[in-house]
Amino acid sequence: MRIEHIAMYVNDLESAREFFVKYLGGTPNDGYHNKTTDFRSYFISFDDGARLELMNKPCLEDAPKDPLRTGYAHLAFSVGSRERVDELTETLKDAGYQVMSGPRTTGDGYYESCIAVIENNLIELTV
Repeated sequence: MRIEHIAMYVNDLESAREFFVKYLGGTPNDGYHNKTTDFRSYFISFDDGARLELMNKPCLEDAPKDPLRTGYAHLAFSVGSRERVDELTETLKDAGYQVMSGPRTTGDGYYESCIAVIENNLIELTV
């Protein structure tokens, strides 16, 4: 068994798509639009077969996203090396994204950084 995809609602669908394409090398599909409900989505595919569905629908509640909460914590992306973690963390920081932690080696041995990106959702960059 494997996870087929992860999905997340966003307010700015185009900016979210651009983030995952530009910084993490994702490949988007052409998108989907249900004209009856105004639901829109993109599937972003990554090299190893993982997929992320970005979704948007008008009138959804956008509650504050406190990093210390139950439920979704972060999406982790393996970028291949410590140097790439460092480089991409700096690139995202320079682009105005907030680095929440790292780069660092955690107690359980991961070399990682955690960045608040799309609408304050967290991504983790790791080896």
